[in-house]
Amino acid sequence: MYEYEYSDPGVFGALGVGYIIFMLLIAVFYIICYWKVFEKAGQPGWAAIVPIYNIIVMLQIVGKPVWWIILMFIPCVNIVIALLIYLDMARVFGKSTGFGVGLFLLGFIFLPILAFGDAEYQG
Repeated sequence: MYEYEYSDPGVFGALGVGYIIFMLLIAVFYIICYWKVFEKAGQPGWAAIVPIYNIIVMLQIVGKPVWWIILMFIPCVNIVIALLIYLDMARVFGKSTGFGVGLFLLGFIFLPILAFGDAEYQG
């Protein structure tokens, strides 16, 4: 009757490899940027690669209480908390509120500026 041939490209077929490489490059880019920002703030750079601990370090850098980490696990609230953290991150590095909004909305542009620019941690 009907002859059906099924071919599954799998995870690595049909742009899968390119997508995985692209996502890994993005992850490495963000790790390098956060590593540099953490070191500028006097924190260990390796903290950028440890999940959850990196948020705790960011909270310490911006001077917020560590219990805010709980708020980061509440849907919708985490967006507001992330915005507040980025606004304070810009402030402690001597940048404007607009720069903080840029960190929140366009992190791939503003984070390297913060990491590799002349911004100094002011605590």
